[in-house]
Amino acid sequence: PFHEILALILYLWQNLSIAIMSESFNTAFMLMGVGMVTVFIILALIVLLGNLLVSIVNKYIPEKKPAVARVTGGGAIDPKKLAAIISAVDVVTKGKGKVTSVTKTD
Repeated sequence: PFHEILALILYLWQNLSIAIMSESFNTAFMLMGVGMVTVFIILALIVLLGNLLVSIVNKYIPEKKPAVARVTGGGAIDPKKLAAIISAVDVVTKGKGKVTSVTKTD
């Protein structure tokens, strides 16, 4: 029974409007290929132009120097405590945060 079903499927596949299906598949695959190539080219252009823009901006617009932490308030803060505060902010923000001022409150 299985072989008969398989033989029937093969017969139908080979003899029923293969030319029409073949033309439709060829058109579909061509359109899919053109679309995939187009998307690849556009994405490659986006990456290349983005990298070019970043390199131009980095070359002509320098990064601002980070401000040094200053102590405000009535009394001076122990330099060891100030170093600990700066270190804690650096660890918590993973190097993205900067301490610009420290105010001592009573």
